Formats: sequence, structure tokens, C-alpha cells
Amino acid sequence: MHAPAPIGKKLDLVHRPRRNRRTEWSRRLVRENVVTTNDLIWPIFVIEGENKRAPVASMPGVERYSIDEAAKAAAHAASLGIPAIALFPYTDPDLRDPNGSEALNDQNLVCRACRAIRAVAPDLGIITDVALDPYTSHGHDGVMEGEHILNDETVHVLVEQALNQARAGADVIAPSDMMDGRVGALREGLDANGFHHVQIMSYAAKYASAFYGPFRDAVGTNKTLIGDKRTYQMDPANTDEALHEVELDLAEGADMVMVKPGMPYLDIIRRVKDSFGRPTFAYQVSGEYAMIMAAAQNGWIDGEKAMEESLLAFKRAGCDGILTYFAVRMAEKLKERR
Repeated sequence: MHAPAPIGKKLDLVHRPRRNRRTEWSRRLVRENVVTTNDLIWPIFVIEGENKRAPVASMPGVERYSIDEAAKAAAHAASLGIPAIALFPYTDPDLRDPNGSEALNDQNLVCRACRAIRAVAPDLGIITDVALDPYTSHGHDGVMEGEHILNDETVHVLVEQALNQARAGADVIAPSDMMDGRVGALREGLDANGFHHVQIMSYAAKYASAFYGPFRDAVGTNKTLIGDKRTYQMDPANTDEALHEVELDLAEGADMVMVKPGMPYLDIIRRVKDSFGRPTFAYQVSGEYAMIMAAAQNGWIDGEKAMEESLLAFKRAGCDGILTYFAVRMAEKLKERR
């Protein structure tokens, strides 16, 4: 038997990967992925009223904005170089009905917010959510008959909702409803009405996830939702099905596709990007955000580092962009480093 090498004896190593990690400048040179402001989309919640900002209790640091305040917030986002925002309304419960009729009102919160934001930030992209859950009294994304969501009838309403938003100035229509065939119907409806330039960012692989709770607080659907959404949102156990959904949406005319939630589904993001090579996005959803913030507030993790690491994970998985409530905070941090 050979005696072990004495401590301190120099090893005869050719490969020393640590050499590239020794200094900050070297780490920067060999870094494979990086998050920039160009990767960020900021979701904004809008409410009725003026000069109003209402905190979302389950999402520390996130607020609902009245339209005038949302316009100011959007202008600030644009000044930081954030390319786009995504709008979500908190609809007055008195305006919600079984068919989501308020979605078709050209003076609803989203439409008025689009016009106000366009006036102060003309070069900022505006993404609008196409789904009925913020407007229905039962909290589901579509029209119901008994306990069933009616697919084709819902798609007809979604097309009208999308046209309503496009007329108000939306740049990107983002259907999050998960009805079959809605992307093709939306593309046909938009084109037939002269909105050839309006893009579609499809929530192509949206899972029936436990991570949406704080978002439902923010838009007021937690208390109204009857049952769950497993008959139309995807089973968290499935991956091949996600590729099928993405393939269908791209064939129907989607310009961009999204996976939602984000971090628990990094494997799906990677498969989508590798399989299709098309613009691929992820939504770092409310539950993901809330967990990081809660842990940081309790001193259990470094919140700033966890924020950056989580966003970097999306880029590493293949994302072209990320919808994240950290968008402004991250953009401000990136600006400080310039």
C-alpha cells in the first residue's frame, strides 16, 4: 500500500476549473448567462379610484394602483429600460357576473389603463391578459354551464375581449385561459379587424398550480372561485403534454409562448426552448415571489441574492424574458451597476 500524500504536497493537476473563478473580472468573462433589463416584464395590478395605492398583503412590496398611479409607475418602469408591463385588474365585485360581461366594456379598468399608460409611456409595451376570471362571479376563466366550463362559447367571448383591449392600445394579447383553439380564434379575429400588428403571447403551458394564491388575492378571485381549474389548466405531473400545447399554439399563430409557474417548471421551459426554438417566456408567479419575500423578511435568506439567482435560473433554462414582480427592483439594481 502507498502511504497517503502528505498534506501540503503539490498535486500534479492539468485541469483547475477554479482558475476561472478566482477573480471577479474572470468570472464575468466566462459567465454563460446574464439577466439584463431587456429580460424583464412587470405585472401591474390596477384598481378603481384616484391617487390610490393599496398593498397586497400576501405579496410584500406589491401594490394595486389606481389608473393615474399605474401610469406613473409605468413611466418609471420605462425610464429604467423595462420593455413591457402586463396589466391585471381588480374588478369591483358588483361588476362581476357569470358571463364576465365587464371584460367587454370599453371603459373597464384595463382599457382605461392602456390609454393612460400609452399617453405617458408611448414606447412601453403593454401586455393584456385575456381570460374571464377577473370578471366572473364564479372566478373561472370561462363561461360556465352548471359545473362545466364551456370551451367554444368561452373562446367567442375571449375574441371580443381581445378586440376590446386591442382597440384600447394593447400591444400584446396574452390569453391565460387555457381553452382549446383560442389562439387561432384570437389571431383570426385580430387580423379580420385590422390588428395584424398585435402580438399574441400565449400562456401555452399553464399548470393547475398551488402557487397562484397571492395573485388571486390581488385580483380578488380567491373568495369567488368555485371549485378548481383542473379541467382546463394542466396537470403538474405532465411534460409531454406541455410540448403538445405549445406546438398547437404556435401552429395557430402565437408569436411567443409562456410557461407558468416558473421555477417549479424550469424543466418544461428547457424542453420548450430546445424543441421549438421560439420566443419563450416564464411567469415567476405570486407564490414564488411571496416565498422569497417572506423568507427574506424573516432573515432566513438574503432576499437580494435570492431574487437575482431566481431570475438567472430562468435565463439558464432558456427564457427570452420573465414576467416578475421583481422587475422594477431588479432594473434599479442593474442601473446602479452601470
